[in-house]
Amino acid sequence: MTYIVNDACIACKYTDCVEVCPVDCFYEGENMLVIHPDECIDCGVCEPECPADAIRPDTEPDMEKWVEFNRKYSELWPVIISKKDPLPTAEEMDGKDGKMDLFSEAPGEGG
Repeated sequence: MTYIVNDACIACKYTDCVEVCPVDCFYEGENMLVIHPDECIDCGVCEPECPADAIRPDTEPDMEKWVEFNRKYSELWPVIISKKDPLPTAEEMDGKDGKMDLFSEAPGEGG
């Protein structure tokens, strides 16, 4: 099993999760994070840290697409290991539907 980040992270990009990850398996895009599914050790410490409830176990229904999404972008984006401020839109966008339209493939800064 692994954990994944879903579209609830888009336009929020809270980074509370990266500081608790013991294996540094989070990767940063311009407006969201992903988890490398082959690096995640399934410890689960990140899930309760996410204010947007964007981190989910892959055992939930219909998670295959999110595992592949996280794998794809974790191989393109830089690793992030330090907490940063969320995006300026985070409070406004937290909990909104249809956020895939806002997704950016551009990498973040990492760090």
